Amino acid sequence: MPTFVSCIFKTQVNVWSVLTGSTHWFLAIVWVLAVLSWTLFVPLRADAQQFYIIGNDRGGYLHDRLNELEELKRNGVQVEIRGRVCYSTCTMFLGLPETCVSPDTIFGFHGPSRSGRRLNEEDFDYFSQIMADHYPEPLKTWFMKKARNRINGVFKVKGSELIRMGVPACRTA
Repeated sequence: MPTFVSCIFKTQVNVWSVLTGSTHWFLAIVWVLAVLSWTLFVPLRADAQQFYIIGNDRGGYLHDRLNELEELKRNGVQVEIRGRVCYSTCTMFLGLPETCVSPDTIFGFHGPSRSGRRLNEEDFDYFSQIMADHYPEPLKTWFMKKARNRINGVFKVKGSELIRMGVPACRTA
């Protein structure tokens, strides 16, 4: 029974005999396979646009959302908010470059809290500013003057209103 090493040696000898033969078909095949494998395994261009589509998102913890936003921004991912609702920290996607919204999505804004309880004034101002920094103008100013003061419930704003304020509308499918 042939050993693994003898099989490899025999294969190498057979390949060598083809290479040294009169035909160059083997070299052509190797070259084609090399080119094909390179095109299959080379990653896509770094500037290829990636999309992240937001469905219904009722928010979450500020810290978690800030990490998610940073990752999306670092990777140049374009966000499309297309769900029925985008509440709380979901609204912070609006501050990412090239984010677009569906005119039918309902956005819900409220101020920072700890599980629905009001924060002390210093923390309230600090976290309100962090949230506002993720909104485009004039939404940012409106949030700081009005929306951040709502702790229970949300201010509902339709995507069509945000589009009138300058947020890009998503292309229809």
